[in-house]
Amino acid sequence: MIFILNTPILTTYGEYRFKKISVSEAKEILDHADFVSAVGHQATTDALTTLFSRKIEMNRISVTMQVHDGAIVFRMLERLPEGVVLSLEELLSRKFEIGLLVRTA
Repeated sequence: MIFILNTPILTTYGEYRFKKISVSEAKEILDHADFVSAVGHQATTDALTTLFSRKIEMNRISVTMQVHDGAIVFRMLERLPEGVVLSLEELLSRKFEIGLLVRTA
């Protein structure tokens, strides 16, 4: 299973690999896998929809990754002040990376 997350979070105990990937690499992964969004912020899902050219749904769920599960991670490179909610334009103007998190054991 592939999840989409808005933070690189270890969802349960285990061993993980986390690496930076490009938007095009993320799109390629999503083109060939079933995925579940676990992103609970509308502006983030709007940004990911724009970046990945496919609808990413807002879905405030908890995830427990199993061995061999992966996650495409939208990783902000700055911590926002408490309570700040960004618009799509504000979010895409900030520094961010896309990562691939895989539970290996």
